[in-house]
Amino acid sequence: MTAEIKLGLCNPPEPIYLYVNQGEVDGESYVWYKFNISQDKKIPVTQRALTGYLSELRLTTKEFKGKDNLKLDIVVSADELYVIRTGVETNFAKSFLLAASLIQDFSKPLIIVANAGDENTVFCNLYDAVTKTKIYREWSRDLDWATIIHNIQCRLSGNSSTPKLSVVPQPVHPQDLRIKNIRTLLDYPLDLVKEWLEFQDVDRPSLLHISKINELVKTMCLAWAADKCESPNEAESLYQKHVVDAVANGADELTAINGWMQQLQSAKAGAV
Repeated sequence: MTAEIKLGLCNPPEPIYLYVNQGEVDGESYVWYKFNISQDKKIPVTQRALTGYLSELRLTTKEFKGKDNLKLDIVVSADELYVIRTGVETNFAKSFLLAASLIQDFSKPLIIVANAGDENTVFCNLYDAVTKTKIYREWSRDLDWATIIHNIQCRLSGNSSTPKLSVVPQPVHPQDLRIKNIRTLLDYPLDLVKEWLEFQDVDRPSLLHISKINELVKTMCLAWAADKCESPNEAESLYQKHVVDAVANGADELTAINGWMQQLQSAKAGAV
C-alpha cells in the first residue's frame, strides 16, 4: 500500500492508540477511546469501526496500579498508524483473534468493529472491507490462544518458520525483562519474586548466575501449576518436556510457557 505524501505542516508520525473499554465521559458513551496523557483525560471515539490493514500483532507488558499487565496490541495501517490496545484475556482480544485466525491473506483491508456487551464488556467483529462480509469462527473452550496468536503472526510476517510470541522490548537487562514477562504471564506475585531474590542476596535477577535465574523461572511456573495437576511430579515432568526441552531445541521460552499453561488448563477442564 503506497500512500501519497502530503507536504507541509503535520503532526508527528506517531501511532494513534485506541484503548478498548465501555464507559461514558460527559454523557457521551464509548466502547473505545483515545487518552491524552498530559491532561490525564479519556477522549471518547464515537466511531465503532476502524478500516485498515492489519500489519502487526504483539504482546506488550504495561504497568497499571503497581501491577504488570499483558496487553494485546493490534497494529493497523490506515490513514494513520493505529494501535488497538486491550487486555490479552479480554473478550475483545479473544473475539478478534478467533476471526483473524481464519484469514490467510492480510494484504486485504479489514473492518474492525467494537461492540458493547453486557456488564461493561466489549466484543470485536471483523469484516472483509471489500465484500463487507463478516468473518466468524465458533467459540470453543479448548482453543489454544498461544497457537492462534503465533499462526496470525506467522502469516503477517510471511515467515513459514515457527513464530515467536512478540513482546515489546523494555530498556532493562534481558534477564530482568525475561523474569518480568514470565511473571506477568503467570500472574505471579511480585512480592514473592522479591522475597526469593532476597534469599539470594540480590535485588534483581540479572545479578544471578543463569542457573539460578532458570531456577526462579521453574519456581514460578510450578507454583502456577500447583492446582492444575494431580501431583507435583506430573507438573514438573510436563514442564521439563514442554518448556525446558522445547527451549533447548530452539523454541521461544515465553511461547513455550504459554503453550504449557494452555495444555494444563485444558487438561484440568477436561477432568472436571
